[in-house]
Amino acid sequence: MTASHLLVPVPIPDRVAALIGSCIPPHILQAEFDAECATREVRSFRGPRLCVEDQADRELALSELARANKVLAAHHPGLPVRPDVGWWS
Repeated sequence: MTASHLLVPVPIPDRVAALIGSCIPPHILQAEFDAECATREVRSFRGPRLCVEDQADRELALSELARANKVLAAHHPGLPVRPDVGWWS
C-alpha cells in the first residue's frame, strides 16, 4: 500500500514525452506552454508593494494565464494551471 504523497517523482524519458506530446493537439500543447510561462512571470512579481509598471506586467501575465487556462479547461477540467502566488508565499 502506497500513499501518493510518499511517491518520488520520476523523470520521463524524452521519447516517452514526445510520444505523449504527439497524442495531444498542438493548440493544447501551446496553451500549456503559455500557461507555464505566464505562471513563471506572475511568480516573479512578488511583494506587498509593486511599482505601477510591475503591477501592469503582473496583470498582463495573469490575463495570459487566464487565456491559456480557458483553452486548457475546455480540453480537460484538470489541466488549468494555478499561479499560487502571493507575497506571503
